[in-house]
Amino acid sequence: MGLLSVTDLSSQVKQYLVITGNYWAFTLTDGALRMLVVLHFYQLGYSPLSIAMLFLFYEIFGVITNLVGGWLGTSLGLNKTMNIGLAIQIVALAMLAVPADMLTVVYVMIAQALSGIAKDLNKMSAKSAIKLLVPKNAESKLYQWVAILTGSKNALKGVGFFIGGLLLTLIGFKGAMILMASLLAIVWVFSLIVLKEDIGKATNKPKFKDIFSKSPAINILSAARLFLFGARDVWFVVALPVFLAATFDWSHWWVGSFMASWVIGYGIVQSVAPYFTGKKKGVLPTGRAAFLWASYLTFIPAAIALALYFDFYIQASVILGLLIFGVVFAVNSSLHSYLIVSYADSDGVSLDVGFYYMANAMGRLIGTVLSGWVYQEFGLEACLWISSAFVAIAALLSLKLPNTYKAAVY
Repeated sequence: MGLLSVTDLSSQVKQYLVITGNYWAFTLTDGALRMLVVLHFYQLGYSPLSIAMLFLFYEIFGVITNLVGGWLGTSLGLNKTMNIGLAIQIVALAMLAVPADMLTVVYVMIAQALSGIAKDLNKMSAKSAIKLLVPKNAESKLYQWVAILTGSKNALKGVGFFIGGLLLTLIGFKGAMILMASLLAIVWVFSLIVLKEDIGKATNKPKFKDIFSKSPAINILSAARLFLFGARDVWFVVALPVFLAATFDWSHWWVGSFMASWVIGYGIVQSVAPYFTGKKKGVLPTGRAAFLWASYLTFIPAAIALALYFDFYIQASVILGLLIFGVVFAVNSSLHSYLIVSYADSDGVSLDVGFYYMANAMGRLIGTVLSGWVYQEFGLEACLWISSAFVAIAALLSLKLPNTYKAAVY
């Protein structure tokens, strides 16, 4: 029997493939850009904390974009917001393809701000579109598609880390920017031609005040998401790579490769998360699942902090603890990604998804700033205790989430 051709696929699956392809292409450039900026400015003699601050606008504008982007998605359609995101990323890459003496801190922060806007427009559009492409009452399929999209994105972001390092070695910073901008431009033109124009437009034109969710379930889930991602980034973004280099005397390449491998593994676990949470038994996750998995996660950073305090096989404890944290965190993240898409109102889905990812970006912003400041003042152990406290708050918030799918609607 021959292979199924693309023309035999349903229009929903074709749209899903285009959206996923866009998301993958964007994610590769996003991961590569982050590693290129980190490595390039490290070579120029910037401290790790100074490098982290280059991404401050990236996170701040991510918060703003998610808040406004959902409203844009319902007004313009998700295909347009996704294509706008691709176009802005091309501009950001082109801005960095300039002579080295023009790459001042302020200039790079502005380019990173554009990249942050582009990334969150792209992500919000991709996650929202899935809700509209999966048939109603097909919750198991929705969970599976969301898990695959989310997991593949993070795995490819890790691949992007490797690509960024490779491009810097082979063709330099400027050459890498030109190459990535050119390839993403091809993807953008293809997307303009293929994506439908009416995905995600609300039947009633939304008012700007509607960017704030009116659903209690979405508000609670968004608050839990903020603390969940703050808990990850408070020790992962700045504190961990500096700790690995300073304490274990790892080279910059070792640190980058280890963290890239962690992100790839994290993405793979996200993709198969439905099999950890009852899919084989036909059970869909509810608010109770979010509470239980957050509860499991609470103990992991606390255990690593105790190992540091008692000087207990520090290298093994940190590495093994990070791997376990990655697995459990990935399941938590995938659960949240499914729940928000499931809770979202189909008419104007991007409003709800945009509000939720605004909270996600706020959590990353808080975590990034705390990671640099707390590590510099108090060390990795303090970062881990804050991480544990943040996850505990996310777990307690999750207790208030609906325990049935139908209870989550407006």
